[in-house]
Amino acid sequence: MNTGTGKTNRLIYEKSPYLLQHAYNPVNWFPWGEEAFEKAKKEDKPVFLSIGYSTCHWCHVMEKESFEDDEVASLMNDVFVSIKVDREERPDIDSIYMALCQAMTGSGGWPLNLILTPDKKPFHALTYIPKENRFGRTGMMGLIPQIKQLWDSHRDMVEDAAERNLNALDTGSSTGEKPGAAILHQTYEQILYLFDEEHGGFGIAPKFPTPHNLMFLLRYWKRTGNKIALIMVEKTLSAMRNGGIYDHIGFGFHRYSIDSGWLVPHFEKMLYDQAMLAMAYTEAYQATGKEEYKKTCREILTYVMRDMTSHEGGFYSGEDADSEGEEGRFYLWTTNEIRQVLSNEENEFITKIFNIKEKGNFQEGNVRNIFYLPAPEVSDLPDANNEKKIDSLRGKLFNARENRIHPGKDDKILTDWNGLMIAALAKASQAFDEPGLSKAAGKAADFILSKMHNEKRVLFHRYRDGETAISGFLDDYSFLIWGLLELYEATFDIHYLKAAIELNEDLLTYFWDKREGGFFITSEDVGNILVRKKDIYDGAVPSGNSVAMLNLVRLGRIKADPELERKAEAIEQAFSKVIEVAPAGYTMLMSALDFALGPSEEIVITGDLQADDIKNMLMALRTEFIPNKVVIFRPDEESEITRISEYTKNLSSMNGKATAYVCRNFNCILPVTEPGKMLELLHLR
Repeated sequence: MNTGTGKTNRLIYEKSPYLLQHAYNPVNWFPWGEEAFEKAKKEDKPVFLSIGYSTCHWCHVMEKESFEDDEVASLMNDVFVSIKVDREERPDIDSIYMALCQAMTGSGGWPLNLILTPDKKPFHALTYIPKENRFGRTGMMGLIPQIKQLWDSHRDMVEDAAERNLNALDTGSSTGEKPGAAILHQTYEQILYLFDEEHGGFGIAPKFPTPHNLMFLLRYWKRTGNKIALIMVEKTLSAMRNGGIYDHIGFGFHRYSIDSGWLVPHFEKMLYDQAMLAMAYTEAYQATGKEEYKKTCREILTYVMRDMTSHEGGFYSGEDADSEGEEGRFYLWTTNEIRQVLSNEENEFITKIFNIKEKGNFQEGNVRNIFYLPAPEVSDLPDANNEKKIDSLRGKLFNARENRIHPGKDDKILTDWNGLMIAALAKASQAFDEPGLSKAAGKAADFILSKMHNEKRVLFHRYRDGETAISGFLDDYSFLIWGLLELYEATFDIHYLKAAIELNEDLLTYFWDKREGGFFITSEDVGNILVRKKDIYDGAVPSGNSVAMLNLVRLGRIKADPELERKAEAIEQAFSKVIEVAPAGYTMLMSALDFALGPSEEIVITGDLQADDIKNMLMALRTEFIPNKVVIFRPDEESEITRISEYTKNLSSMNGKATAYVCRNFNCILPVTEPGKMLELLHLR
């Protein structure tokens, strides 16, 4: 095992928490860069590329089993030049090599391990690798000599395989006919087929939240009136909120459930999940008016602002699943641990409410418990809705849990994930009439625009420990623009709208595929990668292209700029062939298409922003679920908004009252001064 000499490798100079976790490995790790590849060329060695992230459970397992092992490290250092990559810092590299791994092996995951030639082309790919051969899985001790033999004796075969693998890489172009409204119905039908009627959610275990599926279904329900679409949303949101995937003590959602019933989670918590789920619960509240969705969203945001927010205002990336060497240890309780915190009466109450068992409630032979609620339809507990009492006891348990050893926190600040959280806070601020949420969103946006965006208009991807680094990717631009547009509608601070417009201009300049349409993941001046790739799949987070399409439609409506809408249309066309095969994999894009197809409105509010009648007008608008709209505030005095949205120039308040203009295709209906009349024009009354 590792001799513990305290020696470090080159990763000690990095800022990524994931890379720093490996800085004391006996493996002679390099960060991604020309130094490593030049060394591989000079010494005629293959490259061992290992990609993961700091909260990845199996990444930790492989590190302890192999990368901390002196025997394995000695072989690696002799045969390879080894490179470690944080997938969250370099999503461009991860995207390329994950696609290659899937093409080569039919599957993928993290840790992602590939063997490359010195010119970055892969000829072997695996995910988790044990130290020794086990259950048919090749171990490091057997793999490394095999690779050395192959490299030394069959170089032509290796290079031919690497070239074939590279040629098979799909860089994302699939231009065809422009999709129409029919594909929205196809998407719904595919999602309906995948829906789990018993537990909610989609597909089988492991089960992921996929909030953009739910956001699409809400739009489909809005478009068609199809009640089954809304039932799927509500069943899923309630089941997740009641299940063990939700942290009932400290709030926030875990990454996914390893079972179909949302009981046993993979315990890591990621910022992007909190952001996307907060948006889904906010929209469900607007659509149904049900307080449970509002409460869940507020709890998610409480967790983020309490545990995942830096003093500068930016949001951290995630929290680990493991503590004290065990996954979930921080979150699980024995009955004895609960008794030490609560009185007998309190313990009896909380045990019934949350299904606590003396022998444990989720894994045979494990005496620990996960807190979860029964489905509402099977609950016969008279005090199940006594939320005040539950919250009081939850607070006692939370305070006790705070004294435990916490899971590791990935405290890097990523522009893209922060953009999602800014959007979530701004949307919730509007729906719940809570200005404090938009204030938190504004603080994060101000931090990114001041610290991660320089005077040369370069947006950066990562900030940590005072260092800003890595030029921004498509997701950084598109997600931040999304957040800024939501923040503008929450505050009507034109600074955020102008920033969104400027970032969108730069995105079009440096990322747009001028030949086939759509956006590349990397800018045109990026170097040191194998290929420039495009992506449209809406996975754990929506794709940058999907969000960019929605942004372009919204900005096109705000600015009355048909060229922006043509660019949005070009995105859907650029990927149309791959989308039509399985449209349920592209639900964020479908939400953008739903907006583009309409009906949609531009709503201009005029008057005094501080006046009560304006606030009443806005509250009437924000309480409703109206996804396909843009809202512009036009003050009575001279404003920059009239230069951005020229069609607002001649719109003014009537007799000094709050006035709403409902416009379709930039043609405005006669103004109204009563919230109810405005809602009638929007066909909501």
